[in-house]
Amino acid sequence: MRAYFQNLSVAVSQGDTFYLDQPPFNPGMPYPEYVFTEEVSSTINPAYDSVRNSFYLLGLDKENFDTAQWNPLRGIVEPGNKVVIKPNFVLSSHYEGGDLFSIITHPSVIRVVVDYVYKALEGRGQIIIADAPQMDCNFSELLVRTQLFSIQELYLRKKYFSIGILDLRDFWLEKKEGAAEALTKFRKRLEGDPCGSCVVNVGEKSEFFGMGNHKKFYGADYNRDETIKHHHGATQEYMISKTILSADVVMSIPKLKVHKKVGVTLNAKGLVGINTNKNYLVHYTLGIPAEGGDQFPADLLSPTEKFRVNIKRFLYDILLSKRTLFFDRVYLFILWLWQKSFRKILGAIPQDKFLIDGGNWYGNDSTWKMVSDLMKIIVYADKNGVLGDVPQRKIFSVIDGIIGGENNGPLTPDSKKAGVIVAGFNPLAVDIVGTRAMGFDCGKIRHLANLMNNRIFSFHVTDPREIKIKSNVPEFKNMFYTKDKLLNFKPHRGWVKHVEIE
Repeated sequence: MRAYFQNLSVAVSQGDTFYLDQPPFNPGMPYPEYVFTEEVSSTINPAYDSVRNSFYLLGLDKENFDTAQWNPLRGIVEPGNKVVIKPNFVLSSHYEGGDLFSIITHPSVIRVVVDYVYKALEGRGQIIIADAPQMDCNFSELLVRTQLFSIQELYLRKKYFSIGILDLRDFWLEKKEGAAEALTKFRKRLEGDPCGSCVVNVGEKSEFFGMGNHKKFYGADYNRDETIKHHHGATQEYMISKTILSADVVMSIPKLKVHKKVGVTLNAKGLVGINTNKNYLVHYTLGIPAEGGDQFPADLLSPTEKFRVNIKRFLYDILLSKRTLFFDRVYLFILWLWQKSFRKILGAIPQDKFLIDGGNWYGNDSTWKMVSDLMKIIVYADKNGVLGDVPQRKIFSVIDGIIGGENNGPLTPDSKKAGVIVAGFNPLAVDIVGTRAMGFDCGKIRHLANLMNNRIFSFHVTDPREIKIKSNVPEFKNMFYTKDKLLNFKPHRGWVKHVEIE
């Protein structure tokens, strides 16, 4: 298993910059190894072509390439394995009406991965597509937008093989249009992971261990007490899907996009989606750096604006955190009073400042720690959530960068037509290459820097130049030896001039 993660070959395949939108996302030609020879698209499928090319660039089963026997994932996936395909689903719509597929993994990328996993399984084993998107993601709408059911139907009809699709969350927020807050009446229970969840305590091996400001931690929801309860001293706990922990192989298919809290969303940050209770995740720490926080820079807000922000967080703590209809009504009444009276006196916080609040800047010193902890869990935690000394499952990464997300990522990015698939064995190596391909300095992404030189766990990359890049584009092969901006993604505004290659 160590040898698997020591393979630092990473493929960068660049091609067309659009997706086939016709389900079930068949390839545009009957490749010799293709398992459904009669199911071919009348138009090209760039995702199929690029993912297939990335496998070729990696030299997978090279002796059989372009024959019916080519089985690139053989040896990574074994017959009888449980394989979890982990996309990046996040949301079911773009808040500002933009391209949803600048946010989430496109189903045409999932389809090609499913095909090659199935071939490696030789029809024996499990394929499960699973993720825990953001609380306000409408999963039914997401399935309609992605047409994942069409892939399920194809395999049942042609191969009598069942593919699972799981929403790992235990609740979702049916927030009505115009509703600003996650009120109790909008919270709908979900079945969650059918295998259940497991509390994983990273303990003294956590990046949060030894921090003295845990009482200021802020999670994914209003109840800070829940977040703090699971992150103090030697208690550093995460609630992880057992479907994920019981997998023999995880096929990680994140989106190539920027992120407001950690700089980039790739394999590592995408691991937020293996958590069934995201309020266990520390997202930022209240206050400015001089106060032990990383909520926003010291010079961002005026005293009046800071007062407004602090009052809002205080009301969250004493009212919305209770998650009851009564306290929700009290909050809404105070909000009504504010809008009728005090807002006219104190004014509104400018949008450019509002987008930085909540740890959405390069000085966020909390989220990268959470991301590093999650990478330790996905690699080293066994099926019972106990951290071991050797990797516990194989991870294979395929980053969907055919259309990426730049500027105000991860939730309202602009589309970036990049045309790339980045693939490899070691998820850290793949993230480093993806980051550099975007035009960023991986040394300025704190979780990447931490994982390269982690004090306890080895992720088998200590210097980006150890990575062996295979590409059909010469510029990508030399990315760690030039200052080329390459794909030249625009970072989130809270990261401008703090992440770019110089």
